Amino acid sequence: MRSVPKRLLAGQAPQVAPQLLNKVLVVGACRARIVEVEAYTADDPASHSFRGPTARNAVMFGRAGRLYVYFTYGMHHCANVVTGPAGDGQAVLLRAAAPMAGLDLMAQRRGRTSTGVELANGPGKLCQAFGLDRAWDGATLGRDGVALVDDGVPPPVDPVVTTRVGIRHGVEREWRWCVPGDAHVSRGRPSRTGT
Repeated sequence: MRSVPKRLLAGQAPQVAPQLLNKVLVVGACRARIVEVEAYTADDPASHSFRGPTARNAVMFGRAGRLYVYFTYGMHHCANVVTGPAGDGQAVLLRAAAPMAGLDLMAQRRGRTSTGVELANGPGKLCQAFGLDRAWDGATLGRDGVALVDDGVPPPVDPVVTTRVGIRHGVEREWRWCVPGDAHVSRGRPSRTGT
């Protein structure tokens, strides 16, 4: 397995996002294959970066290849991979993943007895399963105990493409991509295949 190259992450979020499907998130003993992502850019009214840099979203405006982790709804953390050039405020939300290793630890963190599809089939569940919280905000992929790696499984040729989930603005943008037929994809809007 090799780290996802920084040159890929330096691209625009809507181009990077589908390329992250089937990459593997690694945090300690836990590994999972990314099966669902969403893109956010600075000109996107649904993005945290839309109104410019703040203390909360500062990492989004930093260099590509870092984690932007935020707390939402007073109960969930969400993890994003920062993309694009520094100062541009782009990121890809990691929405769901298929666990591969460390399933017992993930289940323990999630307070579950099962190690099935419910472990990381949503952005909050994914962060809880991996133990990702605001302390990981700004962590550099490939260092700082977290990595995004390529184990040779390519992104799907025809990913599922839909509008994003759980937003009120920018709802028309089809910037959500999923691995077709994967049981670990979160529930959401009706979907279509193709780009």
